Amino acid sequence: MQKGRGRTSRIRRRKLIRSSESRGVNESHKPEFIKLKKWLKDRNFEDTNLMPARFPGTGRGLMSKTSLREGQMIISLPGSCLLTTDTVIRSSLGAYIIKWKPPPSPLLALCTFLVSEKHAGDQSVWKPYLDILPKSYTCPVCLEPEVVNLLPEPLKAKAEEQRMSVQQFFASSRDFFSSLQPLFEEATDSVFSYSALLWAWCTVNTRAVYLRTRRRDCLSLEPDTCALAPYLDLLNHSPNVQVKAAFNEETGCYEIRTASDYRKHKEVFICYGPHDNHRLLLEYGFVSLCNPHACVYVSREILVKYLPSTDKQMNKKISILKDHGFLENLTFGWDGPSWRLLTALKLLCLEAEKFTYWTKVLLGEVISDTNEKTSLNIAQKICCYLIEETSAVLQKVSHMKDEKVSLLSQLTLVETLWMEELKILKASAETLTSLQTTLI
Repeated sequence: MQKGRGRTSRIRRRKLIRSSESRGVNESHKPEFIKLKKWLKDRNFEDTNLMPARFPGTGRGLMSKTSLREGQMIISLPGSCLLTTDTVIRSSLGAYIIKWKPPPSPLLALCTFLVSEKHAGDQSVWKPYLDILPKSYTCPVCLEPEVVNLLPEPLKAKAEEQRMSVQQFFASSRDFFSSLQPLFEEATDSVFSYSALLWAWCTVNTRAVYLRTRRRDCLSLEPDTCALAPYLDLLNHSPNVQVKAAFNEETGCYEIRTASDYRKHKEVFICYGPHDNHRLLLEYGFVSLCNPHACVYVSREILVKYLPSTDKQMNKKISILKDHGFLENLTFGWDGPSWRLLTALKLLCLEAEKFTYWTKVLLGEVISDTNEKTSLNIAQKICCYLIEETSAVLQKVSHMKDEKVSLLSQLTLVETLWMEELKILKASAETLTSLQTTLI
C-alpha cells in the first residue's frame, strides 16, 4: 500500500484538520504585540500563561501556553498598566478637567484621553496599547441605518436610543473640547470629531473592566467604575465559562482566576455576564453562538395576535398583565416558551366564567385542562409566526449581501443573530409539540 493512503493515515489527517480548525494561530511574533509586551514589561507585567493568537470564529484572543487548572491565576495585571480616570487627571488634560464646570463625567474624561493620545501618535506613551485596539467597532451605534433597520424590533429600539445617547454625549461635550485648544496645534473640532469620540466611546463601552476608584471632586457624581486593561482585554467572552475577576488591593493588581480547565494551546475565555444576544450585540458588538442565555422576544402586538377579538375582558386582562409586569420580557428560549410568556397567555386565555381566577394564574396554579391546552396552542401559533417572519428577514439579508458588498460584514453580523433566533424558535416549536402531546 502506498504510504499515507491507509485508514490510520486518513484518521490522523482528519484529527489534524479538526485540530487546526479549533486551534489559534500564534500572533506573538507580530510587531504590535512585541511592542506591547515590552511596554507591559516596563510596567512590571510579564505573562507566563497566555499568548496572543487569532482564532476561527472569535478573532483575536489569548491562547494558553500550558495546561491551566481550575482556580489557577491566568493573569495578574499591575495597576500601573491600567488606564483609569487617575491616569487622565495626571496627564496634561488634568488641569483643564479640574477647572471645568460643571465637572466632566468619568466617561468623558476617559474618552477625551483616548482621543487625545490617539491623536498624539508616536508621541503618546500609550501608543503600544492604542495600536492593538480595534480601528472600528460593530455596536449598533456604528452600523449603517439600513442595517439597523434589519434588527429585531426590541433591539432596534435600543439601538436608536444608543445612537441618540452618543450623539447627545458628543453635542454636550463640544464646549469642553474647545477649552482644550491650548494643548493642540490643530482645531479641536477636527481632533475631537464625532467619529473620533464614537471610537473612544466604543473602546470604553466594549473593553473596560469594573474597577471602583475613589471619588474626585473634579469629576461628576456618575459612577467612576471603568478601567481599560491592556492585554487583559484581549480575552474573549464565552457564556459557558466562569472566572473570578477583581482588583486585589494587597497585590495592587487586577487578577483573573479561571474556574475551568484548559488544555495547552486552547483559547482562554472570560464571561462578560449571563447576557442574551441582544445585550451582547448592543453593548459589545458580537453574537454568541449557541448562547444558553439567548432568547426571542415576543411583543405585545404578537402576544395578542391569535386571541379572539370578541373577548370583552381582553382590555382588563391586558391591564392586569401590565400592572403586574407581565408584558415585558416574554420570550422563547432553547427549552421552549418562558414561564412568563406561558403565564401571560394562560391569563389571556381565561374563559369568562373563570376570569376571577387570574391571581391564581399569576401564582402559577393550573386552572383547567382547557386553559392549559388553549395557551399552548396560542404559543405554538406565535412560535410558527415568528419562524416565518425570521425566515423572511434572513432571505432579505441574503439578498442584501449580494447587492450591498460594502456592508457585507455588518449584514453577516445581523444574519448570525437572526440565524440563532431561528434555531431557538425551532427548538421551542418542538418543545411545544411535545407539551401539547402530553395534554391530549
